[in-house]
Amino acid sequence: MRDIYGVDASASLISRITDKIMPQIAEWQARPLESVYPVVFLDGIVFKVRKESKVINRCAYTVLGIRMDGRKEILGLWLSDNESASFWLSVCNELKSRGVKDILIACRDNLTGFSSAIATVFPETEQQLCIIHQIRNSTKYVSYKDLKPIMADLKLIYRAATLDEAEYQMLTFEEKWNKKYPQIAKSWKENWTELSAYFKYPEEIRRIIYTTNAVEGFHRMLRKITKAKTSYPTDESLKKSIYLSVTEISKKWNMPIRDWGIIIGQLSIYFEDRLTNLKVS
Repeated sequence: MRDIYGVDASASLISRITDKIMPQIAEWQARPLESVYPVVFLDGIVFKVRKESKVINRCAYTVLGIRMDGRKEILGLWLSDNESASFWLSVCNELKSRGVKDILIACRDNLTGFSSAIATVFPETEQQLCIIHQIRNSTKYVSYKDLKPIMADLKLIYRAATLDEAEYQMLTFEEKWNKKYPQIAKSWKENWTELSAYFKYPEEIRRIIYTTNAVEGFHRMLRKITKAKTSYPTDESLKKSIYLSVTEISKKWNMPIRDWGIIIGQLSIYFEDRLTNLKVS
């Protein structure tokens, strides 16, 4: 402000000016949504917020939806100190109250409580755990010399052509590495139902649902815009910053995602009854 206009603006003045957008944020967060989203992605990003003379971590959870026309849309954002089934239940209920009748596939990290929450509100939604997050968690405590061969063996699992082949490769992995790293196979087996959901689909659908990269890409852009801010004085200031960033980033989302014509055609076959019922209603 000083360099461009020769005007000094205090932090309190800037805060009062930007407070004018709070009603816009409330309106945006409560706006009606489409009745069906073929795919939604869920993930969180951590910011520093000052609270009672301390700086704490505050997680902003984002729901990014792919609309029927193939374009991306941020459905909403929610701030929370921790994940829980009750928190995610409130998020799912909010989406439903804003007009969402069905979500075909939900792609997520292993968010605490989300699985049961979405099963309650959208019981037909298929859930896909992010393979990339699973790999990161699996290799967190692997020694450097074993990292490359373990990554190569895990790739044989998640890049398998069929579910049967993937399960065979998982058994092979377990026999080879279970003595040294028993926690890896254990974790994959415990989460296998939701890790392997994408194997039933063709390559074009697999490519977009096996990872939460769509929402992580949004978070990378968000981080780039907000990187100059080391911490926020209040939750409201954080919301304002994120909302203005969403508005700016969304301007670039004016085209369908890659191969959407093929993808929606395939989804229309796999979910024919549900999409037909929604059109009729």
